[in-house]
Amino acid sequence: MLKRYLLAPGPTPVPPEVLLAMARPMTHHRAPEFDKLFAEVRDGLKWLFQTKNNVLMLAASGTGGMEGSVSNFLSPGDKALTINGGKFGERWTKLCKTFGADVTEIKVEWGRAVNPQAVADALKKDPGIKAVYVQASETSTGVAHDVKALAEIVKPYGETILVVDAITALGVFDIKTDEWGIDVVITGSQKALMLPPGLAFVSVSDKAWQLAEKAKNTAFYFNFKKEHENQQKNQTAYTPAVSLIVGLQEVLKMMRAEGLEGVFGRQAMLAKAMREGVQGAGLTLFPKESPSDALTAIEAPEGVDGQAIYKNLRVQYGITAAGGQDHLKGKIFRLSHMGYMDRFDVIMGVAAVEMVLKGLGHPVKLGSGVAKAQEILMA
Repeated sequence: MLKRYLLAPGPTPVPPEVLLAMARPMTHHRAPEFDKLFAEVRDGLKWLFQTKNNVLMLAASGTGGMEGSVSNFLSPGDKALTINGGKFGERWTKLCKTFGADVTEIKVEWGRAVNPQAVADALKKDPGIKAVYVQASETSTGVAHDVKALAEIVKPYGETILVVDAITALGVFDIKTDEWGIDVVITGSQKALMLPPGLAFVSVSDKAWQLAEKAKNTAFYFNFKKEHENQQKNQTAYTPAVSLIVGLQEVLKMMRAEGLEGVFGRQAMLAKAMREGVQGAGLTLFPKESPSDALTAIEAPEGVDGQAIYKNLRVQYGITAAGGQDHLKGKIFRLSHMGYMDRFDVIMGVAAVEMVLKGLGHPVKLGSGVAKAQEILMA
C-alpha cells in the first residue's frame, strides 16, 4: 500500500471538514439560503484580504482573475509595466500583450526579487503607465517580491494602479491590501485557501474602479463591473461554483479561529523548518534572496536529475511535489508548505527527500535534515 501525500504548490490538501461541507446537498444559487451564505463569505473575504473593498468571486482558476485584471483596467494601447521574474511574471506580460497593451517589462533573474528602485525608475521615466503587474510570491522560483515597497512607489501616481498576483501569498504571509494601498489583489482557491481549484478572488480598490470606467477592452464572462453590481446584492452574474463557496465558508471559519497572526506565524515556522531542513541535508535553496513562505524551491545536487527526485518522491513514497519549469526543468524541485499543513508534513517532506537522494546514490546523512527541521519546530 502506498499512502498519498500532496506537497505540490497547488492544488494543496483540503481539510476533512471542508470536504464534508462540500458534500452537502446542492443549494440553488438563486435561493435565499445561498444569499445568506454568500453574504457571510463576502464578509470573511474582506477580513482575509484586509480590505473594505468588495472581493469578487469568479468561477475560474487564478489565471482567470489575472486575465480579468488586465482586460477590465486597460484599453488597447495603454501602457503597462510587468515584473517578469518567473513563469507567472511572464504570464503578466503575455496577458497584457494579448489585450493590446503597450508593455514595458522589467526582467528579473529567476531566483531573485525585483529591486523596487527599478520600478520607481520606470515610472519616473514614463508616468503614463496605467498599471504595474507583479507577483507577491513567484511560484515557479519560490521568491517573494516586496509588494509593500512597490505599493509605496506606485501610490503617488494618481492614475496608475498596482495589481498583485497573490495566488501563493494570500493566507500565507501578511498582505495589508488597504493599509499598503494595493489596488488589485488576486488569489485562487487551490492554494492557501485549502479548497479544490475553481474559484478566483479579486479585490478592487476605488482607484482601480475609476480606471475600469475608462477602459475600452471588452470582457463578457470576466466583466468585473457586472460582477461587482451583482455581488453587492449577494448574487453572481452567472452560475457560481456553489459547492466551492460552501467549502469556503468552512475554510474562513477555520482561519478566523486561528486568526491571521496565527496563520502567518504557522506558515512562517513551517517555511523556516523546510528551508533549514533541506539545507541540513546538504542541499541548496534556489532563491538567492527573499524566499517565499508558501513553498521551498531547491536546487538538485550536481549529478542528480531534479526530475528524478520529483518522480521518485511520487513513485516510491507517494508524495506529489513539483519540478522546475522551463529552463529550470531537471534543475530544481519544489515543496509546498502552505494551507492545510503542520509540523509533520515538513518532517515527512524532508525525510522523504533524504531517502530519495540516498536511493539515487547521492551522499546524504539520513536524519541530518530532519534534525535541523525538528530544531526549528521545537524552538
